[in-house]
Amino acid sequence: MRVGQADIDRLEGVIAALRARDYREGGGSCRELLRVLEPYGAALRRGTMSEPMARRLAGVVADLHNLKGWTEFDSGRPLKAERHFRRALELAAHSGNDDLVANVRYRLGRMYLHHRSPVEALEQFGHGQLAARRAGRPLSQAILSANEAWAYALLGDVRQALDKISLAPEQFASSLGDTVPSWSAFFTVNDLAAMIGTVRTELARVVDVRHSREAIPALTEAIDGYGPDMVRSRSLTMIWLAVDHALEGDLGQAAEVGLAAMEIAYGIRSARTRDRLRPLSESVRKRVGDINARDLLDRIATFRAAA
Repeated sequence: MRVGQADIDRLEGVIAALRARDYREGGGSCRELLRVLEPYGAALRRGTMSEPMARRLAGVVADLHNLKGWTEFDSGRPLKAERHFRRALELAAHSGNDDLVANVRYRLGRMYLHHRSPVEALEQFGHGQLAARRAGRPLSQAILSANEAWAYALLGDVRQALDKISLAPEQFASSLGDTVPSWSAFFTVNDLAAMIGTVRTELARVVDVRHSREAIPALTEAIDGYGPDMVRSRSLTMIWLAVDHALEGDLGQAAEVGLAAMEIAYGIRSARTRDRLRPLSESVRKRVGDINARDLLDRIATFRAAA
């Protein structure tokens, strides 16, 4: 089979469309479609083509595995996700695309972070930063710096967390005007605000509740900016905002925001929304004497059972 530019462009376009669907509807909405697409990518690589085209195709198939790993992670299947991320790293290295290598490292590290393994996450983010620097991509550097800050916050290292999260906006500003590949296009000013709020929320949970004062405006800014193309991110960020209100003792506001987040999450096929409710439960349970707290805990239990 002779593989042409149009074949690679077509595969790349389908991956971009499925990535957009993942942001809107969760990994469970496109995981099976990606499974069907996988043999097609492998078949293309067995075809006849020039060496430059073969390298480009390796990068596109790497991103297919990158997205497949992300949707498996979002669906609560970390072992399957890791296998796809590792395959994506091999193919991305073969393609010579350091920016894609950086993105796969970010996503693999993000999975470790979600499962509360910040040391392993930092190792992946460090490798990612090296690849992003080789690629000369400040946007990828900003993504990785923000997530390094999250990992340091989980470790209770306030200085490192705040140093890293203050670096991310500078790197993001340096990227403005650059052409952005689909794998990093999600990281807009809204996501940057969400990450600033996330880092402060984790510091509020782990170190000092006073960090919630900085978290709330950043999270609110992100929530207000997310549109219908980023529904999952909006729901996840709202849950963090509810956590901060609970930590500050405003159970009425925590319940209002938390219930709204769950209403949105009912339409999303993502295990991460269910998992994100765990820290909210922990924060609310400390004030279980409040009627709002009891109602919110009941609703969380109902949501997680249904999910």
